[in-house]
Amino acid sequence: MEINLISDTVTKPTPGMLDAMMKAEVGDDVFKNDPTVNRLEAKVAELFGMEAALFFPSGSMTNQTAIKLHTQPGEQLICDKYAHVYNYEGGGASFNSGVSCKLIDGNRGMMTASMVEAGINPPDFYHSPLTSLVCIENTTNKGGGACWDFNELGKIRKVCESNNLKYHLDGARLWNAMVAKKETPKQYGQLFDSISVCLSKGLGCPVGSVLVGSEKLIHDAIRVRKILGGGMRQAGFLAAAGVYALDHHVDRLADDHQKAREIGAVLSKLDFIKKVEPIETNIIIFQLDEAVMSADRFLKKLEENKILIIGMGQGKLRIVTHMDYTNEMHKTFLDLLQHLD
Repeated sequence: MEINLISDTVTKPTPGMLDAMMKAEVGDDVFKNDPTVNRLEAKVAELFGMEAALFFPSGSMTNQTAIKLHTQPGEQLICDKYAHVYNYEGGGASFNSGVSCKLIDGNRGMMTASMVEAGINPPDFYHSPLTSLVCIENTTNKGGGACWDFNELGKIRKVCESNNLKYHLDGARLWNAMVAKKETPKQYGQLFDSISVCLSKGLGCPVGSVLVGSEKLIHDAIRVRKILGGGMRQAGFLAAAGVYALDHHVDRLADDHQKAREIGAVLSKLDFIKKVEPIETNIIIFQLDEAVMSADRFLKKLEENKILIIGMGQGKLRIVTHMDYTNEMHKTFLDLLQHLD
């Protein structure tokens, strides 16, 4: 039995999801004639209380499309130094939109409103890039699945309004944050100009993300998606998985969070573990005491027992729980950790 805890993207569709996919009514989505894609987009837009939504192949493409629509070449966006749009999207902000990133030294991927305000370049000082966008990531991947304080997000919104900045949310794991903090999509829809949400992480879909925003933003996003190569044809087979996941897989994210906390509790008691970051959702980031056990040795021992996790560099390791990580796997993994030497 292999236990894959590299990411929550490794899941396979459930029997119910596969059945929904196989029965999907489809058309050509490039012509906006796929009824199941249209249904998914309307469903997500309604959830967030926003005007429209657009289905994409990936979360990176949704984020890159939003950045392109909110900025002009030569401008600058503000994000935390851990932000996915800066660290894990292949330099897309500069390649696709010609913008630079001003990195804020926040806490576990989260910055305060005062930090954002201090990072804004004076708009009349033409020697520096014009600040035009603030990007938030919730939960923070590199920050260990940390959830933003919603009040702080509201304060940042006011900073954006006062300085004529657009406000984008990379919500790849926003479903996890909302379950953990008991928040609603409509709360987020009232704050942000655009939101991207992923269906292929905690919700267990094989592929897909959705961009949500105003009618005009989504109308313009169709063109950018086409330019980036994101137009798909009978995409309803994939969209059906998204509809099914939203109906059946959101509340169960609490199970992943509980398993993550239990793993963290075991790790924190082991003498070769130096630090475990606070655990709020389904991501555990921890550091080894390399004087006792090296990262390579630890990863090899796990691999010998058919358990896969990921190294993040700089001595950090990551475990991500997900819907295919069963109770049996969980017991096996916890037992192994407690007897590892």
